Amino acid sequence: MLVYKFGGASVKDAKGVINLANIVKRNEGQQLLIVVSAMGKTTNALEKLTKAYFNQDGDIHDIFEDIKQYHYKIAQDLFGRNDDILIDLNNTFVEIDWMLEDDPHDDFDFIYDQIVSIGELAATRIVNAYLNHFGINSTWLDVRGYIHTDNSYREGVVDMDKSCAIIQKEIPAMLQKGVVVTQGFLGGTSENFTTTLGREGSDYTAAIFAACLGAKSVTTWKDVPGILNADPKLFSDTVKFDELTYNEAIEMTYYGASVIHPKTIKPLQNAGIPLWVKPFNDANGTGTIIKEKSDQKFTKPVIIVKSGQTLLSVSTKDYSFISEDHLSDIFRLFAKNHVHINMMQTSALSFTVCFNVYDERLAKLLADMKQNYRIKYNSGLTLYTMRHYQQSTLRDLVSDKTVLLEQTSRNTAQVVVR
Repeated sequence: MLVYKFGGASVKDAKGVINLANIVKRNEGQQLLIVVSAMGKTTNALEKLTKAYFNQDGDIHDIFEDIKQYHYKIAQDLFGRNDDILIDLNNTFVEIDWMLEDDPHDDFDFIYDQIVSIGELAATRIVNAYLNHFGINSTWLDVRGYIHTDNSYREGVVDMDKSCAIIQKEIPAMLQKGVVVTQGFLGGTSENFTTTLGREGSDYTAAIFAACLGAKSVTTWKDVPGILNADPKLFSDTVKFDELTYNEAIEMTYYGASVIHPKTIKPLQNAGIPLWVKPFNDANGTGTIIKEKSDQKFTKPVIIVKSGQTLLSVSTKDYSFISEDHLSDIFRLFAKNHVHINMMQTSALSFTVCFNVYDERLAKLLADMKQNYRIKYNSGLTLYTMRHYQQSTLRDLVSDKTVLLEQTSRNTAQVVVR
């Protein structure tokens, strides 16, 4: 049994959906579960819609209409005039139409998950319909009934025991009948509200299904030839890794490598399931395999770039030392506001952290911090993380930038720059 995950770039248009069907066709006879992300830049557009609705901006319906028309156009390119798929899409979109008619809920994260989740639901409706149209027996599955989470909106915590129980009970029979198509990134609460698992969380969804079903492997299809040592959009001399260990992949994703969601590796490592990262536009490409052991040599450092960073320094109001009690309280406030730290450094009188954060969460964090601490912060910064670094390459990387914070260990260097 195999699990395939297709990202948004893979299904951004009708050509991409057709290519997906051809890849699936190559594996006829295999039990196959397919996890699909929102099409193209739909998640970004739905995030814009969410903010407009929450702030009650005037262009709410125009933004949503553009999103609808984008999906209608892909459906028309694939099927021509097909009332069945249009009905499915309209039934998907109507949930948001109803929501937009009411005043917004006061919890932004809750609104976010109810609106942004529509991207995956619409994408899988189209993909599932096309696979059947293409002659591949396919069943559409609402993942919200199978990935069970708590009420942590925008980063739902998965109840693995509950999720695996329902997956193992119902999915094998479905796979006997043909391909199963479901959504990445989404989960459901016990109250039947939608949650999301964090941006790019579709990889994590695929890993959960694979671990629960004992899959032979997971393949995530990307618009890159495999896992590279750096983002090819930022660096011209990248190299592809043929293989990586689970541990190296975890380190890379922890520091922000966007090719794989950070939570993806652990369920696969626990189950001993390899993860392939392969090029969507070259199904015969070798890609990269992530597994327990690897002979990969790092001839070039791994460079991870995270923009939009905030650097915040915290000190006590009475100028006392930053003690363990202070650090415990500071971490509590970060956890309370769901702000994840990418880098930290302690001195006698201050604690400095670097993080990427949603604007609305930053405001709440700052308000909480100011009650007991003095704070200073800068936003709009960039964090460079270099694995398997050399001092010369690190210096070259930041030579034309202002370094605000630097930290090195045996294998990893991190630098915050303006």
